[in-house]
Amino acid sequence: MSENKLVPTDQDVHEFLAGVEREQKRQDSYELLQMMQEITGEPPVMWGSSIVGFGKLHYKYASGREGDTFIVGFSPRKQSFSLYLNCGFDGAGDLLDRLGKHRIGSACLYVNKLDDVDREVLRALVERSVAEVRGLSAGPA
Repeated sequence: MSENKLVPTDQDVHEFLAGVEREQKRQDSYELLQMMQEITGEPPVMWGSSIVGFGKLHYKYASGREGDTFIVGFSPRKQSFSLYLNCGFDGAGDLLDRLGKHRIGSACLYVNKLDDVDREVLRALVERSVAEVRGLSAGPA
């Protein structure tokens, strides 16, 4: 069985974020850092060279493959932020409709900048994801 490529590292999160080139993206990164840390109650940890993750989630697929990942996280990519919400987006249509300018993948939300979205709705999506991953009910937003 292959090893997971995405693992926690000892890289300093604040040093990584300080190296984000564009000032607005750096400010948005610190805002996401604070939001996700408040919601999870977990310290930020670098996963790989460019993802800031919070908490730890052990998974096991029916195939027998298993590993660890973070509960939620983000990466300040050059084009847009990648926000990793491990719950997926089933049942989140009402929140996504109110979020603002974004794109989605299977468990990833892409946002160019935080000013493009409603921050309270974004917070509700992160809270929902954390609650779902932890086996709780996030309730209505």
